[in-house]
Amino acid sequence: MSDAIATVVSLLDLEELEVNLFRGHSPQEDRQRVFGGQVLGQALTAAGRTVEDGREAHSLHAYFLRPGDLSIPILYQVDRTRDGRTFTTRRVTAIQRGRAIFQLEASFQRPEPGPEHQHEMPAVPDPETLPTWREYMQPLLEKSPLAKRWKGSEEWVSQDRPIDIRHLTPFNPFEPQTLPPELMVWIRADGALPGELLQHQCVVAYASDMTLLDTALLPHGAAWGGDQFQVASLDHAMWFHREFRADEWLLYTHESPVAAGARGFSTGKIFTRDGRLVVSVVQEGLMRPMSRDPIPGSG
Repeated sequence: MSDAIATVVSLLDLEELEVNLFRGHSPQEDRQRVFGGQVLGQALTAAGRTVEDGREAHSLHAYFLRPGDLSIPILYQVDRTRDGRTFTTRRVTAIQRGRAIFQLEASFQRPEPGPEHQHEMPAVPDPETLPTWREYMQPLLEKSPLAKRWKGSEEWVSQDRPIDIRHLTPFNPFEPQTLPPELMVWIRADGALPGELLQHQCVVAYASDMTLLDTALLPHGAAWGGDQFQVASLDHAMWFHREFRADEWLLYTHESPVAAGARGFSTGKIFTRDGRLVVSVVQEGLMRPMSRDPIPGSG
């Protein structure tokens, strides 16, 4: 297991302070706010810790309310909404300085047999045939005069990453062009994960927030670190259809059918390498043209 994924596993291993109350920490990074995927994964961990054995997360719906502060812990308060014969529902509120920064509602189900169908996985090259993140990005960084405007661009490319991402959709984030709102990547945790299904779900929840909103930026020729838009996740939903392992290759396909009202809307599907559709994802994010107004909740 790489140091980067070990750090994520440690972040997701919350401290239990009291019944229904957990504490999580953030890595000390040069970010303005806590990464949304981290809060998503930690909140799902908190919910799962209060559910009886034998029930698996099958869906979650979350709202990002305020930017998280990296310098202080996050408290996760779990409300045991319902314990039914088959389904369990939990509501989780993430709190900093007495204010909610994030809310999640998750549902867990005892596994049951039933009819099955799914969309077919696209035919794509194997992940081993594709360059790593660093192999793909380093030449683009070196050739781009615009990359020098990005504070920390070299570190951003060279740093170790907890999720091994192999891009199938060619693009240049340093000098972006207008592209169709579609993106495909192979993803997997950068090392073997020791935990049970909940840990794998939480790691994929963490990873699901990395590239999804970027898809809505592609038709507008916007760079990730550019100055065209204020970008932030607003809400996030996931459905877990089947069991999977986050430390094995997963194909993550994205599309953005619409952007309107200063919001970009993206959907994603996650397939195992043998073609099973295991997770569906939906996200809406802020895409506000740069102006004097702050991101909602940041003030």
